[in-house]
Amino acid sequence: MFSGAIVAIVTPFDGGGIDEPAYARLIEDVIAGGVSGIVPCGTTGESATLTHEEHERLIDLTVDLVAGRVKVIAGTGSNSTDEAVRLTRHAMKAGADAALLITPYYNKPTQKGLYEHYKQVAASCDIPLILYNVPGRTGVNLAAETTIELSKIDTIVGIKEASGDLVKCSQIVRDTPGDFAVLSGDDALNYPILCLGGKGAISVTANVLPSKVSTLCDAWLKGDAETARTIHLDLLEINQALFIETNPIPVKTALAMMGKVREEFRLPLCPMSGANRERLASVLARYGCI
Repeated sequence: MFSGAIVAIVTPFDGGGIDEPAYARLIEDVIAGGVSGIVPCGTTGESATLTHEEHERLIDLTVDLVAGRVKVIAGTGSNSTDEAVRLTRHAMKAGADAALLITPYYNKPTQKGLYEHYKQVAASCDIPLILYNVPGRTGVNLAAETTIELSKIDTIVGIKEASGDLVKCSQIVRDTPGDFAVLSGDDALNYPILCLGGKGAISVTANVLPSKVSTLCDAWLKGDAETARTIHLDLLEINQALFIETNPIPVKTALAMMGKVREEFRLPLCPMSGANRERLASVLARYGCI
């Protein structure tokens, strides 16, 4: 159901508010670049600093702008189960194709707590759910065994895995149903996770080079492993550069250098340091982005 290159899209700001015209242009750019899906209100979209009204507006806007051309997977996770249910219900009513739910951050729940959290969201919302495991951001690691148990719930259809643990990814692919989508959540591991049986990637780099990431995923899914491997190696430098500071600072800075968005963040995120800015600009120039 969910495969290929899915972009974790940034949220452009202008004067403190959401820059809707710039956001609409970004959506057109990534769709033209061949992505199979768009994730609004994820970590890359600075969801932690969006108001509830802005969060809901972005999901509504994304569904309207995409107009069925690609999948919309709305970020609806929270460290509060009740809030995750409310956001997911809104995504469902808005017409999103699925919801992406990050593990509850800061609370550091047990594996049982994580299981019960996702089970309750699934019981409360009739929409496909994709788990999101990124322990480096949340402070909690969704165990492979917990993911495997959750995959038995009909509406839990996949996971965005950003733990960097390829052994865990292997176990999840092996022990979940064949249609359960393991999606890379780390651009540097997109190709390795595809090789293990992953279905695609939820990508930061696809904001900047959507056609490259899309071609990598499409090539692999069509059985052209050599093309996918070649693109993976070619993207290695930019994949690393887009994480030289906390995401989404580098990718948003890159898009600003490309003239696509304003270089505007919400505190506590702030502009890049001078040395990293120079390094990023050099990398973008080598890829022909600026």
